[in-house]
Order: sequence, then C-alpha cells, then structure tokens
Amino acid sequence: MFTWQTRTFPDQTTAVRRAVVLTDQLTEWIPGACAEIGGYLHRRGITPCGYPFARCHPLFGGLVDVEAGFPVAAPITAHGLIEPSALPGGPVLVVRYAGPYEKIGVVQQTIDDWLHDEGADRAGEGWEVFRELPACDQLGRRIEVVQPITFAHVLV
Repeated sequence: MFTWQTRTFPDQTTAVRRAVVLTDQLTEWIPGACAEIGGYLHRRGITPCGYPFARCHPLFGGLVDVEAGFPVAAPITAHGLIEPSALPGGPVLVVRYAGPYEKIGVVQQTIDDWLHDEGADRAGEGWEVFRELPACDQLGRRIEVVQPITFAHVLV
C-alpha cells in the first residue's frame, strides 16, 4: 500500500489558491482550486513544471488552512484569489499512497514510524502531490505525501 524514499528537493516556486475550510471539505475544495489555477496558467501561457499539490496547516475546531496549486518555473503575479507561493527545498521523505483520499491520514503514521526508526524529525509542514490530475469534483488515487525532514539528533 505504501512505498517511500528519501530525496533532496530544490526550492520550488508555485501558483496557489488559499482558503480556510473544514477538514471534510478538502476533497471538494482542492480539485476546484487546482482547476481554477490550471485555467489561470493556461490563459497566460504558463506550463506547470510538476503535478498539482495541496499543503494543509491544521487549525482548531476541525478547520484547515490549505493552499493548493501547481509548481511553476518563475513567480507569478497575484490575480484575484491566485497568488505566488513556494515549497521549501531540502531533504524530504516521500511516501507514495494509492487509495481514497479520505484515508490519507494513515500515511502520517507511516511517516511517524519512519522518523522514529531513522532518528529523524519533521522539518516543517508537508504536502500532498496528486500524481493523477484531479477532476473538478474528485481527487486522484495516486498521491505522494512529501514531508521535509532533518536528522538533528545524529550523534558524532
């Protein structure tokens, strides 16, 4: 069900849309946001340089501050609800998951187990990469969860 690997990512410029939604609204909000950004990029002749992604920042009361979009080669100009952003570079753990988005939370336990086994820590918020383009009403089932990591506890 899962495969994982470590990689080093470069800093990545992105075009995103942000919102605060309830956790159970993510599966509806993310595809629509990605479609909107895809249209924006297409109209401006900008080709995404990667798959769509979503990055969630948990809040309180079941709310999530979410940004979703596409990586792009150069910063965009903000337009309405679409704005420039970035994903951080550095060492990451990438966990591939194939299944319904509603069960993506099980990947976090896999990440926690790997971090414990390897003596590593989370280095900021992770994000999800949708290896199948989302339709306007659903997310694909091939997802990569990217978690920035650090090996701060390594003894010399």
